[in-house]
Amino acid sequence: MHELPQQLVDGLALGALYGLIAIGYTMVYGIVQLINFAHGEIFMVGGFGALTTYQILPSGTSLVVALPLMLIGGAIVSVAVATAAERFAYRPLRGAPRLAPLITAIGLSIVLQQLVWGFYPGAKAPVTFPEFTGPSFKIFDGLAIDRADLFVFIAAPVCMAALGIFVSKSRSGRAMQATSQDRDTAKLMGINTDRIIVLAFAIGAAFAAVAAVAEGLSKGQVRFEMGFILGLKAFTAAVLGGIGNIYGAMVGGLVLGVAETMATAYIADIPGMQQLGGGSWKDVWAFALLILVLLFRPQGLLGERVADRA
Repeated sequence: MHELPQQLVDGLALGALYGLIAIGYTMVYGIVQLINFAHGEIFMVGGFGALTTYQILPSGTSLVVALPLMLIGGAIVSVAVATAAERFAYRPLRGAPRLAPLITAIGLSIVLQQLVWGFYPGAKAPVTFPEFTGPSFKIFDGLAIDRADLFVFIAAPVCMAALGIFVSKSRSGRAMQATSQDRDTAKLMGINTDRIIVLAFAIGAAFAAVAAVAEGLSKGQVRFEMGFILGLKAFTAAVLGGIGNIYGAMVGGLVLGVAETMATAYIADIPGMQQLGGGSWKDVWAFALLILVLLFRPQGLLGERVADRA
């Protein structure tokens, strides 16, 4: 039990990462009812965009100085890819049966992976990402926070606060809420729904880029396939929180991160379950949690039961 505070901190850091990615899923679904399974690859290209930004900076540039530029560079790449996908892959299928854009999203995911694998220098193997140097911040005996975790602990609340203010206070945010409630009526009221949909894709992509930088700082590398599992975990977090609810996405991410970390650390200590512990089972417990939530509260933790749209 003396390790419990450290496990909680690690779980919250992992959950905040999931939550940042999950916001992209939930924003797009809330407006156009599309599960954008290419969002994991939007996250991935943001990591490579941030790495490229760091590589073009003068040699010896401090990571503290480079980090804001890396965030901007990663966000530009992610937003460019996401908005291009919306314009050329999803918009032509907006009136098609729901299966068509879903298959398109899966195909786009594979295409983005293979493009990075084939054309980014050295991407056939994990590519080294800059890391913070120096020891972890020791809070008290048995609890320390890595510098990469500290970054995500700062970035996630700042992003959520900025998004909350934008959605509730700005004209575009209110238009986004109206479009989410009824796109056809919003269009009749003079709202440019195409622009709002692009904005939702862009915001989700920018948050995914922040998460990609956090992942790179934590692992010390980026990989062309890293968006696959993390994207599925983030989708799980969005469903846990109530897909379509931006705050639910972060809550779902935190719940998933803590549950995954705790299960990995403590399941093996339960008599008769020694074979079910350890890191190799962490994905199993994450998706088992999703199944339980879907069985007992399919609308998610913060979701509401709503009638399906005609």
